[in-house]
Amino acid sequence: MLVATSTQSSETAADAPATLAAQVMEQTSPRLFTVDEFHRMLEAGVFGDDERLELLEGVIVALTSQNPPHASAIQRLTKWFVRQLDDSLALMPQLPVTLGERTEPVPDLAIVRAEDISRKTLPRTALLVIEVADTSLRKDRGVKSAIYARYGIAEYWIVDGKAMTVEVYREPDSEAGRYRTMVTVGRDATLSPTNVPGVAIPLAELFA
Repeated sequence: MLVATSTQSSETAADAPATLAAQVMEQTSPRLFTVDEFHRMLEAGVFGDDERLELLEGVIVALTSQNPPHASAIQRLTKWFVRQLDDSLALMPQLPVTLGERTEPVPDLAIVRAEDISRKTLPRTALLVIEVADTSLRKDRGVKSAIYARYGIAEYWIVDGKAMTVEVYREPDSEAGRYRTMVTVGRDATLSPTNVPGVAIPLAELFA
């Protein structure tokens, strides 16, 4: 009697749908969505109420869930920025920013000019964008960094809670889709955004 056996491990089997999805994306021409289409789907209730999504170059992407260190970093950063920003600027925690026709990311934090916020439209740029990375570090350094540079976001921070560092990206090259400069700042430093005067973030307290 022949018994069918599988050489695929349980871990590999669990990864199979994601692997197949990646192959489909590579080998076909997937349907890409515009920001307007994405908004209409949200308004129509196509997605679940508890789904957190963003649109990256026409692709609808699920946002990663937050663990306690991730949530704590966002809360502390929000507190410091709210205390230090003047009335000409606004802090947007986990709210979308419309960048082009097919891209609407939802950064963990963004600082925008207050005049760029209205009841009918979302901001189309930002002075500073921050992503708090844990499981999303690869995406934040890759896809997100390229997108923010391409659309001219002047400064981009990646807060790496595991390494207790902040990666600071400046001087976006829109054509190349990358930042010209990147420095890694340790927990003993105090960090100030270039285009946001009067703000100083003590990293020792952020990573306490």
